[in-house]
Parts: sequence; structure tokens; C-alpha cells
Amino acid sequence: MEPTEQNLLVVVMDVNPAQKYVRSDIKSFFHVVDSVLTFCNAHLMLHADNKVCIIASHVNQSHFLYPLEIRPGQQSKVTRQTDGQHEVFLELERCVRNQIKRLIMDESFGKFDSSAAVIGANTATCLASSLSRALCYIHRKDKETRPGEKLNSRILVVSGSSESTAQYMAFMNVFFTAQKQGVIIDACVLGSYATLLSQGADITGGINLRPPHISGLLQYLMWVFLPDVTLRKQLALPPPDPVDYRAACFCHRQLIDQGHVCSVCLSIFCKFSPICTTCNAVFKAPPMVLPKAKKKRPAAGNI
Repeated sequence: MEPTEQNLLVVVMDVNPAQKYVRSDIKSFFHVVDSVLTFCNAHLMLHADNKVCIIASHVNQSHFLYPLEIRPGQQSKVTRQTDGQHEVFLELERCVRNQIKRLIMDESFGKFDSSAAVIGANTATCLASSLSRALCYIHRKDKETRPGEKLNSRILVVSGSSESTAQYMAFMNVFFTAQKQGVIIDACVLGSYATLLSQGADITGGINLRPPHISGLLQYLMWVFLPDVTLRKQLALPPPDPVDYRAACFCHRQLIDQGHVCSVCLSIFCKFSPICTTCNAVFKAPPMVLPKAKKKRPAAGNI
């Protein structure tokens, strides 16, 4: 008897107001929310056993938008349809919109100055922590599966924020953990080229896509990310962008082409250091290589 397969989709949505497309037009953010909700509803319609989880990623915080955890002693509210909409779709839409509204009305969210977001250093979205939460949620749901059931999980990141190389190690830990667990990470980038997300998609076997226009986001979500992973090879998908596998140095958090690697902890530095700042390993300074003196050729009259 074949096991019953369940497909779990975890969407990590960037709600940082410092995103470039949000600062240019606030209406685009609500269009992205509507597109993600429609995409999640389409995923639930594919099979009755399909599940969805949505996590909001913001500056120094991340929150579960759906499903909401029920605390001990708290009763779950029963959602009744009002306009013929399916109860699950209605509950998903209400939860996500209410939680986003709470984030916007929150004091910490309101005090954030989006006009100074380009200059500020603390405006980077914590995508790495949100991805860690997604992996923990997938691991918990995997442990809750009953005998005869199989859970197929994948993560979709929808973000338009510029990446922070300070989260390089956290990103790498998430990517290789997802690869070990067999979880595919897809990236839908709504801005400039995302180096770290493209690396994660390539490591885990996912797709990295940059839609040319946010107005057509829903079409790309339904075309590229809605089909099952096993069907992607049979589809005519957009050509992938080349992956930039440059690493970030541990001293300045900048992407480098060449550097020095610690042989003990594999930390990367852009310049040689006699002491590794990560594991305190001591290394000898490289010997000075002097240029060889050129031999003088004898004059033609002395031959």
C-alpha cells in the first residue's frame, strides 16, 4: 500500500517597508499580498491534504501569519462562509490580513522611518531567521505525521529587500540543513539580484526567479511555483540566472573573489591574519618571496 502524500508549502513573505518597490508605490505591497493569498488558495485547491504556512519576515523579527497557534485553554474559532467562499480560504485570508494589519499598527513598526531605510544599517530583513522558523515548523509537522503518511515540504521566499552579508553564516546553515532534510527552497525576488537566495535555491534544487513586473507576479507564481516539483522538468520554465557563488569574508562581511581560509574552522578572510578571530588558531606568516635577479647577458664583443 502506497503512503498517503501530503504537500506542505511554507511561504516566507517579506513585509519590510524598506523594500524598494514598497517605497516607490505602497499599492504594490497590497498587490503582492493579494497575489500570495491567491497562490496559496490555488495550492490548497490542488489536493484536499495540501497544507499552507505563511511567515512574515521583518526587521529583527518574524511572525506566523497562518496558521495561528492555539494556546492551552483557548478554543479555536469556527469560520463560517458568508459569500459562498470556502471556509479554509476565508480563514486564510482573514488571518493573514489581520496579522499584517497588527504588524503595521504595532508601535515598533510605526516608529520605523521608511524614508531613511536606504541609509540605515538596521533595516535588513531577517530572512535567515524566518527560514529557520520555516524549517522548524516543517520538522515539527514531519514528526506529527502518522504511519502510512508522507510529507513533502518546500519553502517559497517572496522578498524585495537587499541582502545583508552579515547573515551569511545563518543563510548557509539554513541552506545545508534544508538540503539534508530534502526541503526545496524557491526564491521569488522582487528587486535586484539576490546572491544568497540564488545560492540557496541552487543548493537545495529550487528555482530562483525575478519577475520583470510586479503587476504580473500572480502569473509567475501560478506558472513556475504552483506545479509539483516532479513536474518542473516537463515544463518550459524561464532560463535561470547564473549563480554567483562568491563567499562573504568574516572580517568585513563583503563578498570577495579570493581570500584566506582558516584550516581549522573554515572561516574566510579577505586579508591574511596571523590569528583566526573565530577559533583563535595561530598561523605562521607567509614567507616573503623575493623576485629572482635577472642574469646579465654578456656583451657581444666578449663572446
